[in-house]
Parts: sequence; structure tokens; C-alpha cells
Amino acid sequence: MDGAAPASVTASAAADSWLLEVEDLRVSFATPRGTVRAVDGLSLKIKTGEVLALVGESGCGKSVSALAIMRLLTDKAQIEGRVLFGGRDLLQLPEAALPAIRGRDIAMIFQDPASALNPVLRIGFQVMEPLRIHLGMSAAAARARAIELLARVGIPDAARRIEDYPHQLSGGMRQRVVIATAIACNPRLIIADEPTTALDVTLQAQILGLLRDLAREQGIALLLITHNLGIVARYADRVSVMYAARIAEEAPAAALFAQPLHPYTAGLLRAVPRLDRPRGARLETIEGAPPDLLDLPPGCRFAPRCAWRIDACTQTLPGLAAVAPQRASACLRAAELDTSAPAVAVSPVNSAVPSAAPLLRVQNLSVHYPRGRGQPPLRAVSGVSFDIPRGRTLGLVGESGCGKTTVGRALLRLETAAAGSIIFEGAEVTRLSGAALRDYRRGAQVVFQDPYHALNPRMSLGAIIGEPLRVHGLVADAAAARARVQELLQQVGLSPDMAARYPHQLSGGQRQRAGIARALALQPSFIVCDEPVSALDVSIQAQIVNLLEDLQRELGLGYLFIAHDLAVVRHIADRVMVMYLGQVMEMAGRDALYAEPLHPYTQLLLEAVPVPDPAVESRRASPRIAGEAQAAPDSGCVFKGRCPRATAECGESVPPLREIKPGHYAACLKLQSTDSRPAEIPGQAVNRS
Repeated sequence: MDGAAPASVTASAAADSWLLEVEDLRVSFATPRGTVRAVDGLSLKIKTGEVLALVGESGCGKSVSALAIMRLLTDKAQIEGRVLFGGRDLLQLPEAALPAIRGRDIAMIFQDPASALNPVLRIGFQVMEPLRIHLGMSAAAARARAIELLARVGIPDAARRIEDYPHQLSGGMRQRVVIATAIACNPRLIIADEPTTALDVTLQAQILGLLRDLAREQGIALLLITHNLGIVARYADRVSVMYAARIAEEAPAAALFAQPLHPYTAGLLRAVPRLDRPRGARLETIEGAPPDLLDLPPGCRFAPRCAWRIDACTQTLPGLAAVAPQRASACLRAAELDTSAPAVAVSPVNSAVPSAAPLLRVQNLSVHYPRGRGQPPLRAVSGVSFDIPRGRTLGLVGESGCGKTTVGRALLRLETAAAGSIIFEGAEVTRLSGAALRDYRRGAQVVFQDPYHALNPRMSLGAIIGEPLRVHGLVADAAAARARVQELLQQVGLSPDMAARYPHQLSGGQRQRAGIARALALQPSFIVCDEPVSALDVSIQAQIVNLLEDLQRELGLGYLFIAHDLAVVRHIADRVMVMYLGQVMEMAGRDALYAEPLHPYTQLLLEAVPVPDPAVESRRASPRIAGEAQAAPDSGCVFKGRCPRATAECGESVPPLREIKPGHYAACLKLQSTDSRPAEIPGQAVNRS
């Protein structure tokens, strides 16, 4: 094949043919321990204007497949198979031909927009670059087109923001710039690799809605790589499910969600907490972990975790076979399986009345950060109050930048409170110092969002978990420390022999369990769970949530559970507090808040949460929330700029948090209660500002 770059490799493709055909793609990497078969026989197809979702747990080969299609893997990767794009095999094209295709005919949107954008170049230059390279536009024409593209993807005041650098934009805005760059040359195919994993549910809805609309309007084929099944249900036409480097199942989205024909797909769907169904007593899980790609089992790769396996499954590796029109499954028992979800066991509503002396009481907590000379401080948290009884969980939700993590850090004395009171087991935390503060930190621990960076990579699990025991003098000698570490590992569902392993030798779920074991080492009564499952796959997420609930029942722990996944919070929390730009918008018991949200912000948040069922999604209205949270206004309600019910009054008066219904509080001027005076919340001094 000659080395000349084609003007467009799709020029000869018929309008009704497959745009992309991946046939028996295999990718392997040689390592000192052996050969890793990262992708093992992947085949998929996608048409113009279609959204194909590629889903599966971390490490299953999704991203490697995308990089192989784009020819972006290193020379160390061994690639076999065919990748036909417009009838031409991309794997056979010479390297010199590829730059004319990448960005012109095929564009890619990566997971982290901060890494995808050059930090030293203005965003306008980065959007203009493919226009000038691929389309030969003049500088003036490229600039005009870049402004048009930025406006198209929802960047306000695009003519001015085109001169900004990436660090001057929020995460959602940066991802919009990446999308503008991807669609600049009107590509035929966009590969979106986890494009919204780091974004809030409201931004997810906006970004993915934009991508879907572009696919429909401009005839772009969209390969959407994700592990979020709600996103798949809302936006995908067809779905391919990967497990351990192979396709386990493929089908139209509606058919797959209605009746999965592979046990792995069924397990994934059951593990997802859903807002459209009664709350289950316990999340269903897929126990175990995917196999090591260096040491694959001889038969079906899912067999060790499969409840439907038979003897043949452990000896025969099933290929992907047609089992119904437009459906295929790699399961020996696909034709006979009944994978319909069992009846959901509804947990009883917790009617326990919090004690008069709660475990933790927070009153009018404020945290401010200084800014430049002459500028007022940044009010990250303003007048937040709540109680957490022993053995109960307060869920804290809201978009990025609302102050959730700052509240958690203030409770742990990792941030200094500008005002307010934190009372823990009767002691005023904000005044503690020395030995008293050290004792408090024994009783209040934290589980962080990223289990990998939270663990020292140079220390074994035994050393990591044993360190706080030695620092606080809780063990007499090394033998006692080893025994306690083994006990803690067993308590969180890990084998005691894992004490000798290092963090990089564990899966994501195992690392998070290790982080929980470290938090439990000092026998705390309160734990701040700061996004503890947001970085985990859905099946591992369910395991960790169940573990946290089991530990709470066993040890009487109180949790502050910080998250932006409203379905997970609904499952684990007793009460829920919703924050926006440092202030509490709504607070109520879990069941009351989800059944009848009162504040417009809470309503819009719940609207934006996708339900993992295309049949349900087809009946729902499109999410109404637009834009992103900006700096708090100088006056009035902090949500007024995005609120569909805002009036002139909302721009003048700060709404106090009032009891609208018994035990249900909201900060909105449009809501009426039986008593219009601000109500005293248990443990809360009313903010009357």
C-alpha cells in the first residue's frame, strides 16, 4: 500500500454501509512476567449516525481497543486483526498516512480534559490548529470557525473566552473545548473514552446530550466507552459488553437492558442502584474480581464468578455467537438463562429518633479562603449546620465546587473554620490542640476518593495499616501489630496474606478495602467517606457500599458520606443534605427528599440522573439544568443564575433554610411552610443573614 495520505478514507463508503468494522482485534504486551493479552479477538461495527457503547470493568480492554483503532499504542504493543474504516484497513496504513486521518476523519475525546489540552496554549489556538492543518483555513477563517464551535458546545461569550488558557476554565468547560476540537473538521467517527467520568451528573447530561445531538445532526458515528450503565441507557443505540479482553455480549440497548443474555451483563445491571425502584436492603454484587490477563483460565473467563456455570464452562472458551436477531452472547447457556432481576427486598424505614446528644453536631460552620489583596475572601462554606447520630449516615451531595469536601476536611481539622462550632462526643473540636486533638483524630477517620494515591506505594499493606497502631501506641510489639493487621484485613474482606502486598499489586476494589481497614485501625466512631466509590466500577462499588453498611451495623459508626452519585447516596444515607456554592439548599430524611424534592436545585439534580433502563429513559423529559456553578453572587440566592423559578426577589434576598414540612428543610423563597419563620433545626442555629 502506498504511503500517500488519503484525502478522506471514507470517500468511497456507501451511506448505508458500516463505517467502522473491527474484526478479530488482538493486542498484547510483552512484560517481564509474561505476555498480557489486553484485547483478545474483539469484533464490533458501527454505522454513520449511530451511538455504540462499549462497556465493562476497568482493565477489560476498552481503552486499549480505542487506542489500537487510532494507532496510538506504542511500538511495544503487538496488534493483529483488521480495523476497516470506510473500507480501508487502518492497521495496514503506513505511519505517514495516519496524521491526515486523525482529527480529520476520526477524532478522539479523552477522559481527562486537563491532560488532553496543552496548558501553555490558548484554547482558541488548540481549536484552530486542526482547522488550519486539515482544512487549510486562513488564520482569520479558523478563528471565526473556532468561535462558532466554542459557542456550539456551550462556551458562553466564546469570542472573549477564546483567548483563555485551559487553567482558566472549569472541568466541564475544558471538556467542551476538547469536544469543539474533536468536531472542528466534521469527522465521520468520534471515539469518546470515558468523556464524563470526572464530571458531575448535571454536566454529564449536558456533554453527552451534546455529543448525541451532534451524532444525529451531522451523521457522526459515536463510539462511547464508559462503565456508567445509566449513561448507556440514556444515549446508546447499541451496546457491546467487554469482560477480560473479550466481548461477552452485544445487542440493541433496549433489548440488552430488558433481558441480558450473559451472566456478566445481568450482574452489572443488578449491581446498579436505581432511583426508579424501591430501595433494596442490600446492593447485589458480582463477587470476586476479573482474571489476571497474564494467567487466564482455560474456559470461560467469567466462570469463576458465575452463578450459572456448569462443568463445561471451566473447560471451553465460548465465542460470541448469535442467539437472537441482532443479539450475540459468549455464554454456553445463553439460550436457557433467565437473567431477569429478582424482586427487590425493601429495607424498613429507619424510624429511630436521634439521641439528644448526637455523635457529631455542626453549627453554622463557615470556611473562607483568602484571595488577592483588596478582594473579599472566597466563602467556600457558609453557615452549614447538621447532626450525625451514632450509627447513622448523612449523605452530602452537590456539584463540584459546592463545598462538600471542604466540609469534610473542616470536620477533620484539615481546614480551619472561619466561624462555627464542631462538637464531637461533647468536645468542641475547633478549640482542640496537642494531645486532645491527637485523641480526636483517633475517633474521626477518613476514607478518600482515590484508593491508589491514598496509600503509600512504597509501603506494604501491613506497614500502611499498622502505622497508625504504632503511632498511637495501640499495640505492644510487632507481633501484636501483625495480628491486629490480619484481623483488620479479614474484617474488610481481604485475605490476611495480603499484608505483604504493595498497593500496585491490588485491584481498585482491594485498594479501597485496604483504605477502609486503615481507617478502622484506630477504632473510630466517625468516618468521613469522601467520594469513596466514585473511582470504582459498578460491581466493585456495590461491594464497598455493602461493606460500609455492614461495618456500620457491626461497630455503630457514624458516616458523613460525600458523593455526587445520587443513587448511591439514596441507598446508604439516612438523611441527605444538598449543597450549592457553599450553602445548604435542602436537607431531609432520605425517603422524603427523593420522593418529593422541594428545592428547584434538588429537583434538577435528580432529573439529570440517568436510569439504567432505556424504556424508562425514553419516557423521561430531557434534563433541564444548564450551565455550571459559577462564583457565588454578591446578593440574593446563590442558585438564582440557573434557577428556572427565579424572580427579582431572588436576586435581593438570601433565602434562609426553613422547615417546609416536618423534618424537611429547604432554602427557597418560593416555598411556603406552615410557619414562615426560620425553624430551629436539631443541632442548627439558624442563619438569618
